[in-house]
Amino acid sequence: MKFITAAVLVNTGQPLKILNDIKLSKLRAGQVLVKIHYAGICHSQLMEARGHRGIDNYLPHLLGHEGVGTVIDIGQNVTKIKKGDEVILGWIKGEGLNELGTKLHSNTLGEINSGPVTTFSNYSVVSENRVYKKPRNTSLKESVLYGCALPTGAGIVLNELNPRENSNIVVLGLGGIGLSALMAAKHKKPRSLIAIDIESKKLELAKKMGATHTLKVNEPRLKKMVTEICNKDGADYVIEAAGKTSTIELGMALLEPTAGELIFASHPKKGEKIHVDPFELICGKKIHGSWGGKSFPDKDIPILDSMYKDGIIDLSNLISNEYKLEEINSAFDDLENRKITRGLVLMPE
Repeated sequence: MKFITAAVLVNTGQPLKILNDIKLSKLRAGQVLVKIHYAGICHSQLMEARGHRGIDNYLPHLLGHEGVGTVIDIGQNVTKIKKGDEVILGWIKGEGLNELGTKLHSNTLGEINSGPVTTFSNYSVVSENRVYKKPRNTSLKESVLYGCALPTGAGIVLNELNPRENSNIVVLGLGGIGLSALMAAKHKKPRSLIAIDIESKKLELAKKMGATHTLKVNEPRLKKMVTEICNKDGADYVIEAAGKTSTIELGMALLEPTAGELIFASHPKKGEKIHVDPFELICGKKIHGSWGGKSFPDKDIPILDSMYKDGIIDLSNLISNEYKLEEINSAFDDLENRKITRGLVLMPE
């Protein structure tokens, strides 16, 4: 191929620019060339594009860290996959060589940076440790979710919290990660599984996916209602995936005072701080963040796929909308305005 088509972040806070004059660089050792079929729209990529991560020192650059595709070529020393393999792409490091991105060239913009994994293009050069074999008999569309949403959300439950049976669990924020966590939490047989969000449609979806109770986040009696459902002074576990400092603080308030545990996987805007009363920690509450659900994709994706095939995890209902690459800015708008759970971008040939 002579050129690839990609959505490029030229300046933060401005729409991504669609270019079709980008030349691929020669593969280095440890790199893989992938034909991208679908990419997932993730909130962290929205934050980066809109400038909420602070100063971006790599502009212009490509984005996207969740996708699925077919291997076109491999660089030297790549042994994990071969040409023709269908693969998942994700940001969480797995097996294989760790290659630190590459530089591409556009006739329009000049040099364009590309990290170890990018997916908002029809072809992408990716580090070997950011590609994982796609499970057999799982569709390309649904397999996209194994790149970020499922390993992070379900990983929080399976790899980190491991909640005890008959406990009271709250999931706060029902995007792709929150709903993934909710499905994994249902598998742990909780006494109550409370889903909280601002959007009625997401609450309805959470009910279908196993929530025992659903509550609006702006409910004035929210804390009292949670304690009544739990039949104690708060929840045993809160998983926060809404992406705001205010919801992290709310999660702390909903915990059982002497033994509750909060874990969050959200990315509030750079510079924002959470406020926690140290006395709550002394009394027994716990709080910590999650980095990708402590997942190791080459090990965890087969486990998650087995749960999907056993009917424990529902992938199809996580995907709410599909977009063409030229519609990617509309996809970001829809995500920012809470209109979608997980959007997929279909890549051109």
